[in-house]
Amino acid sequence: MEPGTFLPIHMGLPDALARIGLSIILALSLGIERFVHKKPVDFRPFVIISFGSCGLGLLAIELPFTSEDTNLSIDPAKVISGVMSGIGFLGAGALFREGDIVKGAGSAASIWSAGAIGLICGMGFLWLAVLVSMGVLLLFLFSRRFIDTDTYTANKTEHDTSEGQS
Repeated sequence: MEPGTFLPIHMGLPDALARIGLSIILALSLGIERFVHKKPVDFRPFVIISFGSCGLGLLAIELPFTSEDTNLSIDPAKVISGVMSGIGFLGAGALFREGDIVKGAGSAASIWSAGAIGLICGMGFLWLAVLVSMGVLLLFLFSRRFIDTDTYTANKTEHDTSEGQS
């Protein structure tokens, strides 16, 4: 069997488990906030996205140590870019339109943030992951009283309604 099949080579198993565990806990805190406030996405996708992103971050770190190929080069920036682009696509699925209002932008952004948090944990910057997740969570909690999306309505002018009638 190849080295690294069952245990990490570069880092210890407790370190890998701490990274995975924290990625789950931090994303769960964002997901529960969205769930409690009855937003379009429940808590499960947040955990899955963060967990998967963390796994890919760990893979990017561990893979070079498992190969005997001296030409193998993993660019962490490319891994981050690819993962975050894919998660952006998933977040777009949380957006929906109700008349002239686009809703779900907060959930879409928090889905993207959950992916970032997972990658940050996977890459080993746990302090940064905590700061990012707490920043997003505090923004949601403290900004709620300033916005009320349920009563928001767009004001259409006569010019707006006549544009689509050509």
